[in-house]
Amino acid sequence: MPHMITAGLAQRVPLPLEDPLQLFADDVAKTLESYGPLQMLVYPELHLQGTEHLPLEERSAALERAAVSLDDPFVAALGAIAAEHQIWLCPGSIGERDADGGFRNTQLLFAPDGTLVASYRKMFPWRPFEPHQPGTEFVVAKVPAMGAVGLSICYDAWFPEHSRHLAWMGANAILNIVKTTSEDREQELVLARANAIVNQVYMLSVNCASPIGRGRSIAVDPEGMVLGEAGLGEDTLVVRIDPAAVQRVREHGTAGTNRVWSQFHPGDASIKLPLYNGELDPARWTPQQPQHRS
Repeated sequence: MPHMITAGLAQRVPLPLEDPLQLFADDVAKTLESYGPLQMLVYPELHLQGTEHLPLEERSAALERAAVSLDDPFVAALGAIAAEHQIWLCPGSIGERDADGGFRNTQLLFAPDGTLVASYRKMFPWRPFEPHQPGTEFVVAKVPAMGAVGLSICYDAWFPEHSRHLAWMGANAILNIVKTTSEDREQELVLARANAIVNQVYMLSVNCASPIGRGRSIAVDPEGMVLGEAGLGEDTLVVRIDPAAVQRVREHGTAGTNRVWSQFHPGDASIKLPLYNGELDPARWTPQQPQHRS
């Protein structure tokens, strides 16, 4: 049975993309020394590929030049940092150059032995401002200490289908890594709570810090209660993720009342979903056992 895990949400200013590895390794070590013991550490979107020191018109091209394949030594070096400290490590996302030459915004998750156990390509880039191509697959990764986590990047949280699918695929928690530099962080805090409530899942939304980002990283439990919220500057939220709490909420209901994953009875008719040219099938409504996708 999964057990409770202690996670650190590292709200940080992005590191310049030219040479981030040593600065990142130092921050991981310092964070674990200050806030440990932690079993998991999560950083914001594109944390290792900051371009804010460059002229605005040069930033997209710089991101493309910095993109690497997932078998690149840069990715292996990140895995080595996870292995050195024996933690689950999400270093944020990086620019990925895929086998077909595509340019993706890809979230990484390393196991405590340094293995890259999951990668997720952002499905909803913030258009027209972001240069990356969208991914097409939801990703849930098995984490023995907590069952499974869903991977999510920033604007994905604005699309309710995204968090709903991750919960349906078996995620007990969703790691939503963020680089919000615009004025809508207030709305994202509402979305973090809403996605947690309607899916009865932990939402961990880790934003980059001021002066680049709007900060206010947030951790929300499966009933929508705020476990912690950071301010604007660099900070680390330490939260405990308890898979048993997810099971209790789904069994007894949010606030002891609402059991959204038990909505349908055998024999109920399917609900047509014309937007998706599909249907909501009561026979498929119950969350599944997580299937690892990397």
